[in-house]
Amino acid sequence: MGLSEPIELWRTLIVSGRIVDVILGLMVVEIAIIAWLHRQDRSHLSPADAVVNSLAGVGLLFALRGALRGAHWTWIALALGGALVAHAADLVRRTRLPR
Repeated sequence: MGLSEPIELWRTLIVSGRIVDVILGLMVVEIAIIAWLHRQDRSHLSPADAVVNSLAGVGLLFALRGALRGAHWTWIALALGGALVAHAADLVRRTRLPR
């Protein structure tokens, strides 16, 4: 296998927007691991906190997928707006949690 095959795989993943699906899948695995760790001893980040924190990233990833696939600008703007709302909700949640 030469160098061109991995480069072509990356090109295909990025140009098609499928890279977003890969990253979203990894995020689901990450949250599952966080949930498992939290159940073990409760000293790790709670699954709810992990989900709220991840929602802004999901919005940004949807915007990226839309841009890569040539979606209408309004869909990209909607995804970015959702990311902003999720980020703001995460900040509010963090400032209201007991320390």
